[in-house]
Amino acid sequence: MIADNLVIGGMAAFSTVDYPQHLAATLFLQGCPWRCHYCHNPHLIPLQTADEKITWQQVRQHLEGRQGLLDAVVFSGGEPTIQKPLLAALRHTRAMGFRNGLHTGAPHLDLLRPLLPWLDWVGLDIKAMPSDYAAVTTRRHSGPQSWAAIEQLQKADVDFECRMTWHGELHSAEQVVEVGECLADRGVRRFAVQVARSDQMLNAQIGAGYISLAAKQTVILALDSIFECLELRG
Repeated sequence: MIADNLVIGGMAAFSTVDYPQHLAATLFLQGCPWRCHYCHNPHLIPLQTADEKITWQQVRQHLEGRQGLLDAVVFSGGEPTIQKPLLAALRHTRAMGFRNGLHTGAPHLDLLRPLLPWLDWVGLDIKAMPSDYAAVTTRRHSGPQSWAAIEQLQKADVDFECRMTWHGELHSAEQVVEVGECLADRGVRRFAVQVARSDQMLNAQIGAGYISLAAKQTVILALDSIFECLELRG
């Protein structure tokens, strides 16, 4: 499979937030098997883009002009692991001297495993406790493989953080704390809790999901001491 077949829905030519402590170009790949209520990139869910897509050749030309200026290339989505040409793209960017980052919910471990030798950092999206995933993703049995990805990343010695999107209608503070405690028990060192953005959610009917300052403080007080790095974003 060649990288030219990669379906790219968008690109951020320069990002300081998608790969911790590194300057990166971020590619947003089309396609996702889940339908998370709070998804803020619903246009990336279909495997084909509705607009004129960005070609891999255009991406390569951009990266060739940024060698020595950018540190990394981040593949985000959508869910980038469902695109088979991703492996070829990772090989190309590594050969160009860039670090490779990946944002993934890891819906299928068999799609993630072949990518691990070509990854330098992963932002692993953890939606909820395994038994509660369907309430977020609207897909049954969507949790176990995502949680199993933690061990796969650890075995492959790939640097990673776990992150959770917090929507007040989908998660209580106590549920966020439970997720954090379970992650820490599995050896996760870095956990980021990001408040859901309400500007363009896939399911606007769930509302903005307001989270009070007291709820945020509950999470921070419960989890801050058990992680090497805990961030509450938004």
